[in-house]
Amino acid sequence: MAQRFSRRELLKQVGFVGAAAATPTRILAAETTATTNELGPAASQAAPMREARETLTAAENDTLEAIVARLIPEDENGPGAITARAAHYIDRALAGVLASSRPAYAAGLAAVDSYAQESKGASFTMLSPKDQDAVLSDMEKNTARGFTGSSSAFFRLVRNHTIEGTFADPYYGGNAGFAGWDLIGYPGVRTFVSADEQRMGITVKPNHRSAYDYPMFSKAK
Repeated sequence: MAQRFSRRELLKQVGFVGAAAATPTRILAAETTATTNELGPAASQAAPMREARETLTAAENDTLEAIVARLIPEDENGPGAITARAAHYIDRALAGVLASSRPAYAAGLAAVDSYAQESKGASFTMLSPKDQDAVLSDMEKNTARGFTGSSSAFFRLVRNHTIEGTFADPYYGGNAGFAGWDLIGYPGVRTFVSADEQRMGITVKPNHRSAYDYPMFSKAK
């Protein structure tokens, strides 16, 4: 797999996650607003409708699942974006706080498949992991053709949302089974930390609790 898509490099980018893992989606989403704006007007035609998810069509969802699987892959170190259900987080958020990005996903996911067909001879989901990484690499370098706005803007948009879906509070639909928090060693939200737990070199046992399991936090709408 290409080095730019390694787990190590992605985790370097999300070093803040331990402190921000419980941050409401509306705050996390604000960080990607500039990227969304770079995409320009969306294409008028979405991918053909098959079985709908909450917002994405089945074809769009299949492509998105394949993309997030390469951005944060499963490996010997632990689970990745698929286990964390990052694509489910994105699909759900596109019906709410990320609704303004829905047209960008319709246009961008269709463009990913078109470029995969043009450059590799098959839809993105049918490509080998090596060829999928090559398509994503072209997108990141902004050399992939057929995208509204720029391919690099769409790449960053999906990467940012994949990171959110893997490491944000499970309440928002991702980080299933606390897979993302376990991966980075984040023990979970606590309202009290003992003196022993604050000592250097201590590994705090995960509590596997969402911030919204505590009555002091109001559930975001």
